[in-house]
Amino acid sequence: QVQLVESGGGSVQAGDSLRLSCAASGRTFSIYRTGWFRRAPGKEREFVADIMWSGGVTSYRGSVQGRFFISKDNVKNTVYLQMNSLKPEDTAVYYCAVQPGGAGQYDYWGQGTQVTVSS
Repeated sequence: QVQLVESGGGSVQAGDSLRLSCAASGRTFSIYRTGWFRRAPGKEREFVADIMWSGGVTSYRGSVQGRFFISKDNVKNTVYLQMNSLKPEDTAVYYCAVQPGGAGQYDYWGQGTQVTVSS
């Protein structure tokens, strides 16, 4: 089991920045990949970014490329999502999730943190 706790959400103006954190505990040695997802009101959950636990290879959805940056601190078992130049369409509940090694999907999810961007 891996437990995840997100923090760092809030209400900001368009153009502002926020940094989300996702602290992992439990069987962190089993983590293969950590991702950030978001769900906007009335919409399906969507992928935002992810990072390989070993090596740090990253990927992003197109609409956040160049504005959002995912990083990790293996010592603290924490993954960050730096969000710059925020837009109202970035408003959503943001979730982090973990894909364990050998699993084909994200098995563990945090409780989510709200990000609201006003124009």
